[in-house]
Amino acid sequence: MSELAEYLKAGRERVEAGLEKYLPGCGGPLAGHVESMRYSLLAGGKRVRPVLVMAAYETVTGDPMPDGLMPVPVAIECIHTYSLIHDDLPAMDDDELRRGMPTNHIRFGEAEAILAGDGLLTFAFELLSRPMPVDPADQLRITNIIARAAGSNGMVGGQCLDIAAEGTEVNLDTLELIHGLKTGALITASLQAGAVAAGATPEQFAAITSYGRAIGLAFQIADDLLNVESTPEVLGKAAGSDAERGKATYPALLGLDEAKKKARGCVEEAVAAMGVFSGRGRMLELLAAYIIERKN
Repeated sequence: MSELAEYLKAGRERVEAGLEKYLPGCGGPLAGHVESMRYSLLAGGKRVRPVLVMAAYETVTGDPMPDGLMPVPVAIECIHTYSLIHDDLPAMDDDELRRGMPTNHIRFGEAEAILAGDGLLTFAFELLSRPMPVDPADQLRITNIIARAAGSNGMVGGQCLDIAAEGTEVNLDTLELIHGLKTGALITASLQAGAVAAGATPEQFAAITSYGRAIGLAFQIADDLLNVESTPEVLGKAAGSDAERGKATYPALLGLDEAKKKARGCVEEAVAAMGVFSGRGRMLELLAAYIIERKN
């Protein structure tokens, strides 16, 4: 197993343990609602965003993120999963498969899927407001960073623009804006949250931010390419759906070769940003390359 594969495996296991620790159990009058939340949240996945929180912390400090700060990456994964549940709804992307399993609304019904997403989003901020071994001002800053990235100035706003752009022609600047908000904002916030928790200097925070914006764009380009080139069996979700819905994507605008070139350029930009960390950014460098080499 490669160095990065071992790192990702250990990170996933730590995130999974955190999810099990903090999530409520399926008992009492809300058992069905909690089961729906847990169904999507514990359905697997790469856990890239919470791993980025921990990797950013380690890059700044040289040490692993302490257990007391695990509510931060767990909250990020709750927000990401909520967004997937809502994206899959009939009024949005209308998908029936996610991570190789029936989507939440197929399994539990549309109303419960909406409420499961709502529950995960608000639970994330319950976690972020719990006592943690970090300066209260930094904890407030972390919460603000994540809230902004998840809302109308980030992921939600990007989804609105993405839906509005369906079936229309967009230019490169508009496409970068959509992707930067829809996908890049929460990825960047994950890294920024880890950096703030670690006590990053302004120079370190700026470098982490530059890295996040570059890999956020690379991640979405890679998703666009996989939707064109992969299969439902490999992806664990529908393939070819972007073209069917007239989505604004890099392959549609630039073609496959230019889209791949753009993704590689983003990775190079991200790796260059790690220069300020004197070698401690190695895992983030490897993660940048992984983002465009992944198969699902």
